[in-house]
Amino acid sequence: MTNETQSGLARRGFLGVAGGIAALPLLAGSAKAHPASAKAIGTYSPVKVDGRRKLGALEVSAIGLGVQNMSRTYQTTIPRRAEMHNIIRTAYDRGVTFFDAAEAYGPHEVERILGEAVAPFRNDVEIASKFGWNIDLETGERGPGLISRPAHIKLAVEGMLERLKTDRIDILYQHRVDPEVPIEDVAGAIADLRSEGKVLHWGLCEMGLDTLRRAHAALPVAAVQSEYSMIWRGPEEGPLQVCEELGIGFVPWSPLGVGFMTGAIDANTRFAPGDIRGAETRFSPENLPHNLALVELAREWGERKEATPGQIALAWLMAQKPWIVPIPGTTQMAHMLENSGAVDISFTGEELAELNRAVDAIEVKGQRLPDAVLAYSGVEAPLKEQ
Repeated sequence: MTNETQSGLARRGFLGVAGGIAALPLLAGSAKAHPASAKAIGTYSPVKVDGRRKLGALEVSAIGLGVQNMSRTYQTTIPRRAEMHNIIRTAYDRGVTFFDAAEAYGPHEVERILGEAVAPFRNDVEIASKFGWNIDLETGERGPGLISRPAHIKLAVEGMLERLKTDRIDILYQHRVDPEVPIEDVAGAIADLRSEGKVLHWGLCEMGLDTLRRAHAALPVAAVQSEYSMIWRGPEEGPLQVCEELGIGFVPWSPLGVGFMTGAIDANTRFAPGDIRGAETRFSPENLPHNLALVELAREWGERKEATPGQIALAWLMAQKPWIVPIPGTTQMAHMLENSGAVDISFTGEELAELNRAVDAIEVKGQRLPDAVLAYSGVEAPLKEQ
């Protein structure tokens, strides 16, 4: 999902941010480099990712890779396509098999990059993509609002399959709940696509809890994708409990808090124009120094575990539930290697309880996203007329 927002202040403008809301990457901005550690990225050993996890009935690697920004990091920065292919393929070589994209990323172009990269081993990986924003099916041009009409979903999936160079999508998410379309109608479209073998599993992103229950009743949901990290723990107040009750997996996007938990930001960091973090009050000059206590906590645990702060943050997420699969995004090989190494870090029961208490004791100041973006989260789909 990362997997890696909608406001005129945001990274690609109002509509661009809407497309990028679900998997914000490890952003660099004006931030500092990752701190050195016993597992510093310069000397990182190529340990293969171990372990598999279940998202509903779908089995995936314990950590995934969000590819959202592989077509464009900032408005003026376009990563080298060959290097993005190399990062994806190296992740696969290390055991990462879960890759998260969306039609809105690029738009369309990220799906093409992912499809090109995994073509040699498509049958050995799990691909996630998303529909729901108003994206022109042919040009990729963004329009206002959301579209989850069943006929549109089916056409959108045809384009996804072509761009991804595949005959099926392992998990297809509704990127945001369309307030004009009953979720039962969305589930019906997915059921049709499943009967055709074009979609194997489905999920929702940042939906209202009643909508999640209705969706699951109409067609079993494999996974929910929402922001979740040490600096944003909102899913602990409802979504995680419903997922556990219904047997639904959880995929945190922005599991490193848009780079915050890597230790790449300090109290003096200021963000360039167009960087979404500049519009998030949790990173304002007034709140940032206070919130850095979380990074210091992760750094202290990194010293105990011979890991980086980012690895501790990812390992902490995975330790919360065995059906949580984070999808950190990046356009840098070193960061991908570091992130995937988080699966090697474990906590005893006592250690996790101690770490959870310490995280609980730090009250994060500021809002995670601008109001215009938050308006798309927690939305309930309309009831289906009888």
